[in-house]
Amino acid sequence: MNAPDLSLPSPAAVRKPLNRNLVIATSVVVFHVAVLWAMQNGLLRRAAEIVVPAEILTRIIEIEPPKVAPPPPPPPPRPAPKVPRPPPMPVAVREPVPTPAPNAPVGVVEPQPPAPPIPAPPAPTPPAPPAPPAPPRLVEVTQGETEYIRPPRVVYPSLSKRNGESGVVVIAVYYSGAGRAVRGSVFKSSGFDRLDRAAYEAVMASQVTPFRRAGTDANTEYLLKAPINFVLE
Repeated sequence: MNAPDLSLPSPAAVRKPLNRNLVIATSVVVFHVAVLWAMQNGLLRRAAEIVVPAEILTRIIEIEPPKVAPPPPPPPPRPAPKVPRPPPMPVAVREPVPTPAPNAPVGVVEPQPPAPPIPAPPAPTPPAPPAPPAPPRLVEVTQGETEYIRPPRVVYPSLSKRNGESGVVVIAVYYSGAGRAVRGSVFKSSGFDRLDRAAYEAVMASQVTPFRRAGTDANTEYLLKAPINFVLE
């Protein structure tokens, strides 16, 4: 048989359990000291105040039921359609016939006076005689009806003679009642401006005796178509 080992444990083996117990005891002491210090400074109360309302608020939020919107009100009932009532039937009313009183006076109709006679309408007045026609403003005369006091003095242009220009010019001249030339124009041209101008100047410088015509006045003008002949010799 083997003999029991009666040797003593080593100091290192005995030191391990002692160190572990020491650490646990030290931690408990430090924890109690910290709790006492926190109680003295009010930190534990503040933590409780913060933790407890948070837990209560969480429970209130979890317990409160969800809000549901109220249903919309029902629509108002529609009014019943009105049925028109038929008009009342007309009722014939008979008017009572008045009966004359037995002693009622009888009226007498007096004759109306005769109407006055209606005067006869006056006789229509005869229409006024028509006004005499206004005197003519223009009268055309011929060469036979015209008597010159100062006949036209025609000057043959020398340049027209050299160029061999000739022909007949008819000037329409307007004389006043006193026989003076008022205005005029070339009625028919000879084809040459110099001859037409010379004939116009000669006729406008002429004068005739006053014209005597029935139904004319001093404002009447007399038109004469005077021919002027240019002939080369």
